[in-house]
Formats: sequence, structure tokens, C-alpha cells
Amino acid sequence: MQCALYDADRCRSCQWIERPVADQLSAKMADLRALLNALTIEEWCTPLSGPAQAFRNKAKMVVSGSVEKPLLGMLHRDGTAQDLTSCPLYPASFAPVFAALKPFIARAGLTPYNVARRRGELKYLLLTESQMDGGMMLRFVLRSETKLAQLRAALPALQAQLPQLKVISVNIQPVHMAIMEGEKEIFLTGQQALAEQFNNVPLWIRPQSFFQTNPTVASQLYATARAWVSALPVQHMWDLFCGVGGFGLHCATPTMKLTGIEIAPEAIACAKQSAAQLGLHNLHFQALDSTQFATAQGDRPDLVLVNPPRRGIGKALCDYLSQMAPPFIIYSSCNAQTMAQDLRQLPGYRIARVQLFDMFPHTAHYEVLTLLIAR
Repeated sequence: MQCALYDADRCRSCQWIERPVADQLSAKMADLRALLNALTIEEWCTPLSGPAQAFRNKAKMVVSGSVEKPLLGMLHRDGTAQDLTSCPLYPASFAPVFAALKPFIARAGLTPYNVARRRGELKYLLLTESQMDGGMMLRFVLRSETKLAQLRAALPALQAQLPQLKVISVNIQPVHMAIMEGEKEIFLTGQQALAEQFNNVPLWIRPQSFFQTNPTVASQLYATARAWVSALPVQHMWDLFCGVGGFGLHCATPTMKLTGIEIAPEAIACAKQSAAQLGLHNLHFQALDSTQFATAQGDRPDLVLVNPPRRGIGKALCDYLSQMAPPFIIYSSCNAQTMAQDLRQLPGYRIARVQLFDMFPHTAHYEVLTLLIAR
């Protein structure tokens, strides 16, 4: 992938961009093998990857500069701003939206937040695109509600110019910290969730709910989990750290009992909406802490699927899973280091299968799916 920003030394986010993609994948596999070296792996599956550019469905843009000439991108450590609207990781469909938003910021009087001076209102613009129909969700992250009336007044013209904006909201983030969003979300459109679809499974994206940023590889990840589960004798499944329900919704069958647990209520609302669309009535999604839920249960499912954040599932959940001993565990990880630590704390399981998914080209990061079978 060629990137003018990288060549000009203005952005180094894609640290591996100079490596051929095949070499990147080989290096990631070598890293994964080294992390799992002390463990016996029965089958190493062929790694899966997707496009090398224009693959992102989401842009998180720091807004800086002036109200007349805003910059959308990032701030370097020294405080200087870099516009990233030409980043080749974004699809071409993002360009007209970025182009329209810059003059809109001026028309709405949304003064960019100045970190050094702690002044201004507009902190971030968050843009997400659905691969299903090209619909988009746009979120304005503001310091306060001071400019909300001005934004509302200017919005109809933007919506007429960009009809693909299906969901528009304002997030209020009042604190002077490097936090992307606050707790309060104010919707400016009647529609509050963006419709998406992977592998003919309906999914919904709401503000403040996690959703994968690489749809092509995420689709492969969910489809692989579904294939693995379908080959196992599973009638009762837990989907822990389930997010919007991508794994559970792919794996569920009309006769399977499934419980999905995620701490974010917004994500659970998405999962319930998808389950209703699919007509699956044995799926139960709840907004709870996954570890607390699991350790408080008395029954034992046939399979526990975990998809934790980077910190992993931790000792408490590993100990409980070892004690409860479900026949199967599927572990989806975005941090192979913490996954390796967790796997060492599950000695009652053999590692039947491991597969790498190159969700983040041009970086050292990747996702892993692992199938564990009770000994």
C-alpha cells in the first residue's frame, strides 16, 4: 500500500507498511507460534486476511485547527495536528463526507477543541459505514451542549447533501482527558442504529457499542466460528463478552439455547434486535459483567465462547471454567499475549485448533480463534 502521509513522515500508525503483505502475515504467524510455543497445538489452520487498503468501516477523527479551517485527523505527541482525510485505509465513500463536514463545522459554529488552551467545543468526529447498504452513522463529540441548538439548526442542509447519513448523534464528553466519548448520547435522527449484515446475519451498530473495524475479515472470523460450532454436539452455549452478538448470532440454531453477556447495554440492545429479526427465541442477551455472570451460574453449557477485551478473561474466569469444565471452549482474542496466559490457566483442555485473522494490516496486531476441548 502506498501512503503519502507515511512517505512524508507525517503519520506512522501503519508501522509495517513497507513490508510486503505476505511478509507481514508470516511475521504475525511467527509471533503467535512463539507465544504458544509451550503449549501443544493439534492443528494450525491457514491464516485468513482481507484487503490491504480501504478496508476500514470506521473513522475516529480528532478535530483541531480553527472553525474556519478545521483539521480532521490526529494530534502528534507535541500537539501538532495532522489531517488524515486522505488516509488510504478509508474507503472512497468517506471522502465526500469529510469534504462536506469541514464547511459544515464552520456553518454550525462548532469551534474545534484546543487541548493546550482547554477551549472550544468539537472534540471528535466518529464516522461508521454499513457494508450492507452504504448507510452511515455520524457522531459529534462535544465538550458541552452549548452549541447543540446551532448544530441542530444547520443539520438539515447537511442531511440533504449527504442522505447516506442514517444515524446522527451528539456525544457529550466534558472532561479534559484523552477519552473518546462520554456517557451522554443525544440523537439528532429518529433512527438510532445502523443496519449491517455479515454472512446473511443481521447486525446493528449503535453509538457506544463495539463493532469490528474490518468487515471483510470480521465476516470470515464469524463464519469460521459458526463452522467450528456446527461440527460439535452443542445444544447450550454461552457467548461471553458478546458485544452486538456477532458470534452467538452466527452460531445459534433454532433448537440451541444461547445466552449472550456483555456489560454495555447499547450492544445488548443491538443483539436483541438481531435475534428478533432472525426469529430465534432461545437466545437471551443480558447487560452484565461476563465474569460475574459466569461464576454465579449453577448450570453448565456445552460450549463457552469468550471474546474478551485486550486484558483477556483473567484468572477468576479461567479458574471457574476449569471447575465447571464445559466440554468445549472457543476463545477469540485481539491480544495473543493475554490469551496465551489464559490458556496456560486452563490445563484441563487440549488445544484442538488455532487460526489467525489479519484484522489489522500494516501493524503488528491480529486476531486469533482457538478451539479448546476438555481432556
